[in-house]
Amino acid sequence: MALLDGYVGVIEVGDVICDIETDKATLEFESLEEGFLAKILVPEGSKDVPVGQPIAITVEDSEDLQNVPAVVTDGSEAKEKQSVQDNLRNENKQPETSSAKISASDLPPHIILEMPALSPTMNQGNIAKWRKKEGDKIEVGDVICEIETDKATLEFECLEEGFIAKILAPDGLKDVTVGQAIAITVEDMNDIEAVKTYIDLAVMEEKLTHGDTRNKMRGQNTSFSRISPSAKLLITEHGLDASLLIASGPRGTLLKGDVLRAIKSGKGSAKISSEKIPESPQIQSKISSASAGSGAHVQQSAFFEDLPNSQIRKVIARRLLESKQDTPHLYLSSDVILDPLLSFRKELKEKYDVKVSVNDIVIKAVAIALRNVPEANAYWNAEKGEVVLCDSVDISIAVATEKGLMTPIVKNADQKSISRISSEVKELAEKARAGKLTPTEFQGGTFRFGGILAVGRGNQVVVPVAGSDGIEKPAVVTKINLTLSADHRIFEGKVGGAFVAALRSNFSDIRKLLL
Repeated sequence: MALLDGYVGVIEVGDVICDIETDKATLEFESLEEGFLAKILVPEGSKDVPVGQPIAITVEDSEDLQNVPAVVTDGSEAKEKQSVQDNLRNENKQPETSSAKISASDLPPHIILEMPALSPTMNQGNIAKWRKKEGDKIEVGDVICEIETDKATLEFECLEEGFIAKILAPDGLKDVTVGQAIAITVEDMNDIEAVKTYIDLAVMEEKLTHGDTRNKMRGQNTSFSRISPSAKLLITEHGLDASLLIASGPRGTLLKGDVLRAIKSGKGSAKISSEKIPESPQIQSKISSASAGSGAHVQQSAFFEDLPNSQIRKVIARRLLESKQDTPHLYLSSDVILDPLLSFRKELKEKYDVKVSVNDIVIKAVAIALRNVPEANAYWNAEKGEVVLCDSVDISIAVATEKGLMTPIVKNADQKSISRISSEVKELAEKARAGKLTPTEFQGGTFRFGGILAVGRGNQVVVPVAGSDGIEKPAVVTKINLTLSADHRIFEGKVGGAFVAALRSNFSDIRKLLL
């Protein structure tokens, strides 16, 4: 590090204070505030200066130069203070609390409850709600909390009896890593206070919540690229919405004067947006984009809201990306006439008082087609590099929920009646929307109806239809489009064609589904 001003001097916004050698290049460090350079804490040639460590002190008024204490001239106290801050910062980067950090030889008998892996794909989860509170007695099998996984919200049952001594992961805590401590239980009620005494709960809870606070801060987009320390302090003190402030400094720097003007005019107040949306305030952003071909810049104002993703939506996004990257896709599309199915559905209702949906009958038709073409009811084993045929026909259906798309499974669909399929679909859909599906109800489907086989909307069209005399005449029929998106490693040309042909046959003679 080379300081260009080794003495007290006047500095303006944009002045180069020193040259800093990084791991990539030697860069100029510009001042973000005007004032006076009072003390240089890190001399020229200093090496391995941690990011965030104080290197100099500036004051706004020249009369304040004499008030700067001389004891910080060598920077030793600043370094020591920064070292402590660095340690705290490093601890806050790791909110996980392992059993080794919590347990101690002088603690009474206790059990550390960790975030469980409630599904094979679960790496982290959210604490939706605690059913038990600190001090409560728990028995084996008691539900102590609800955990939102990448698939659904599931109940976490206790495997040991005792008492909840301390809850380490509060309600609403997100992205808790599997294996991270979420609570401590003790066998004896008299040991509850002892556990609280030996554990620094304040620091622990700060670690657990720090990650969530950091995620909220990331969601606040701003209209400036840099911010001066004084401006940052004023924003914090007055509780301003930084995204509403306009920067006037060089290279989009938000200065102290910008914040003071905003305070005086009443702009930048976070109160209005917080009243509208308590947890996710609306943010106004100025977007600058280049016009194609002309090179002109267009200023555009946009209002938007950042919505945090649930665990389910995160996994859906990841799986969709993986499927496109790793799986060769095959697409097959076919139109089928829906009138025989509609007539069959109407007959079930009028003659037998059986109410089923078109979707229920389509599930049955797909299941029978998979049974007749077993090569299509399969999956690709990446480890062995071969196709594995499934013993049962388990159809996954798509259910839209507030948290994302869920795929509960109708198992052995080819062996069940249409009315049975209808009742199961209703029950599974209700549980999916309520987030109450168990892992066995949404894992292990052999075919996905709605995700792999897309069924379009019925439309009436005019087509030539051959009469009993063999003469074709125009007639109005209802058609739907079926689009199959499949793994080409399984659905090669022959298999895909055979499956679509079997499915078309089921639609043309719908009564064969009863056989």
